[in-house]
Amino acid sequence: QVRLEESGGGSVQAGGSLRLSCVVSGYTFNSYRLGWFRQAPGKERQGVAAIFSGITTYADSVKGRFTISKDITRNTLYLQMDSLKAEDTAMYYCAADTYRRLNSGNWRDGTQYNYWGRGTQVTVSS
Repeated sequence: QVRLEESGGGSVQAGGSLRLSCVVSGYTFNSYRLGWFRQAPGKERQGVAAIFSGITTYADSVKGRFTISKDITRNTLYLQMDSLKAEDTAMYYCAADTYRRLNSGNWRDGTQYNYWGRGTQVTVSS
């Protein structure tokens, strides 16, 4: 059974930074393809970033401000968020694709991930 648990959310002023963490339990963490999503109230879930096959990829809205990374010694996925804006306010979720289906064309599609965390709230005040 794969479990994902996010932490690191909170409230911050615009221009500030947060680092989200996602601890992934389960077998062969290093082979999983992983992503971060977010969902604001009344809006659709949005793919924020993903990491797979040595590639990192980002939504245009966060490119240059957010950085996705992973530490295989800690089985942990990270999302460093800098220069935060009010529009970054959302619940943030990490997700795992243990079937290794993710690619540059489908990483934004939530149905490609088969395990999800419960989320951590990020609130940015302007």
